[in-house]
Amino acid sequence: MLVSKELNAAFWALRVAFGLGPLLAGIDKFTNILVNWQKYLSPDVQRMLPANVSAATFMHIVGVFEIVVGLAVLLGATRTFGYIVMLWLFGIAANLISTGTYYDIAVRDILLGCGAYALARVTEAKQSVVVVADEYQEDYRTAA
Repeated sequence: MLVSKELNAAFWALRVAFGLGPLLAGIDKFTNILVNWQKYLSPDVQRMLPANVSAATFMHIVGVFEIVVGLAVLLGATRTFGYIVMLWLFGIAANLISTGTYYDIAVRDILLGCGAYALARVTEAKQSVVVVADEYQEDYRTAA
């Protein structure tokens, strides 16, 4: 448990959000139900891809990465993967800005990246809490 119930609630909200978000986005890279993800891929990035890797194939690779990251966060690796999610979201924002469009989504992803940073930092705070047992308090209870 964290220092307070409120901080613990914030930790769980961030953990679920940054676990399910990448997981669902990663799954959708294979179905394109939410959106056709290829339209967000910058032409500059597409030019850097090997000739045998299409935009669709690249998005499938991205989807696998996002699924793994989402599962890692949901399963509790929030300290390390919080930072990975943050960097990933900043990279997505950079890609969107380089398209010359989708600035609104880029700003959203930068802000989400700040939230992922908060998840990693709250995890560190949670892991740094030290419980000091008071020997005398235990003696007092047994004496009473």
